[in-house]
Amino acid sequence: MPHITPSQFGSTEAASPAPGITLIELSGQLDAHTAPEFERFLEERVRNEQKSKLILDFSNLEYISSAGLGVLMGLIEEVRSQSGDMKLIKVPEKIFHVLDLLGFPIVFEILPELNDALTSFAKAK
Repeated sequence: MPHITPSQFGSTEAASPAPGITLIELSGQLDAHTAPEFERFLEERVRNEQKSKLILDFSNLEYISSAGLGVLMGLIEEVRSQSGDMKLIKVPEKIFHVLDLLGFPIVFEILPELNDALTSFAKAK
């Protein structure tokens, strides 16, 4: 596994934690330079693979800019129109503070752990 330098960003689809659920692990810095790559990655899953129940694991994300936040906002309605949702888990305190200031907890469910997100999806059925 390559060491991630601060300027690198990674988005990886992890093993599905439950049927119909897609877990995406983010790492590094999601900024104006890496947001287009992340947008293509998410669009591939949502539009081409029809995945609509997404859990984004922020535990290894060091930084997110307005461009990165825009990617999330740009796809949430499309995901919900497919009867899905996008839940954020393990958000580092400094990133949560930014999300909170911008009102993201009103739009996105932000949960501490993977099991909390799985439980939330199960209740939504």
